[in-house]
Amino acid sequence: MNQTNESSAELTRLQEDREGRAAWKKWGPYLSERQWGTVREDYSSNGDAWNYFTHDNAQYRAYRWGEDGLAGISDNRQLLCFALVLWNGRDPILKERLFGLSNSEGNHGEDVKEYYFYLDSTPTHSYMKYLYKYLQAAYPYGPIIEANRTRDKQAAEYELLDTGIFDEDRYFDVFVEYAKVEPEDILIQITVCNRGPEPAEIQVLPTMWFRNTWSWGRKEEKPELKILAAGNDVRAVAARHRLLGERFLYCEGVADLLFTENETNTQRAFNQPNQQPYCKDGIIQAVVHGNKNAINPELRGTKASAHYHLAVAAKGSQTVRLRLTDQPPDQLRAPFGDSRPRSRPGRQRRTLSVMEKVADAVKKKSEEVQKQTEQPTEEKKDVL
Repeated sequence: MNQTNESSAELTRLQEDREGRAAWKKWGPYLSERQWGTVREDYSSNGDAWNYFTHDNAQYRAYRWGEDGLAGISDNRQLLCFALVLWNGRDPILKERLFGLSNSEGNHGEDVKEYYFYLDSTPTHSYMKYLYKYLQAAYPYGPIIEANRTRDKQAAEYELLDTGIFDEDRYFDVFVEYAKVEPEDILIQITVCNRGPEPAEIQVLPTMWFRNTWSWGRKEEKPELKILAAGNDVRAVAARHRLLGERFLYCEGVADLLFTENETNTQRAFNQPNQQPYCKDGIIQAVVHGNKNAINPELRGTKASAHYHLAVAAKGSQTVRLRLTDQPPDQLRAPFGDSRPRSRPGRQRRTLSVMEKVADAVKKKSEEVQKQTEQPTEEKKDVL
């Protein structure tokens, strides 16, 4: 697909969206980079948003007014969310969201301490690309906080690069790409590139969840995620919401599906007994701490992850593919190609074309992106 044809196709999508014929902008990058430490979630008596809801709290306390995540997308009401989650086997928590310093911790105020890049997006979000640089060693949360807290305003900030943790390129470039076949049919490709000199393992957990709209004293029907049979070499999660209807997340290859609830762990948060056995941090507890009792054996809930274990060769890469769509398995027999769905003739051809475009984009841009990011002092850093 050449650039002229793609530009023309995007103009058509924009016109269809403007005229209400196709909701191309319904799904997009609408998750916050940071929901913790904001006035949106502040119910403190003294207006101290930073300390009322911290980065640590975000592991186990449900948000009310919004969600956050790495390379995240959602519908335009942020009812159903999807984002990247990672674990290097060394961090004390899963990497679910960006880490940064609060206003009192940073010598120049609030500041994210991560390296991530928004590489591409069309106006309708029919194609999006994101890069996150994930460490192979444990993230130095303590040293980052302490070093910046002790510096005055005249001193330079203590950055992640200053720790030496990127020495010898022992990190992963994790690319996340989204390509829409149709407004309600989104192909997702996660490419993990090992930039280091030795093979390295990483656990990739693409995660889908509902924003908690039911725990705040209103009579709100609780939505549900549950496992669904989807054929060989494909795992599937069905999502049901009274306003959204049904959606389906297809996960290619061998992956365990982990389910919990997007509910506050009141035992951890407030030292009060939990009202349910499965909480927001259930997947963290299961993956990082080996506590399988923290996830639902019935494979249902309001938060679910596909758990991939990858061993990536030195300078090599591996890819995970998913598909978020409104098509159930009986209409989409092969979500990653090979056979024609029962409805909408010609769809398979377009699906494969879009997926090929995504694959080509990775190949063409990965070298260019690496060149741009080889000089740490010139890297663009987004601010919380």
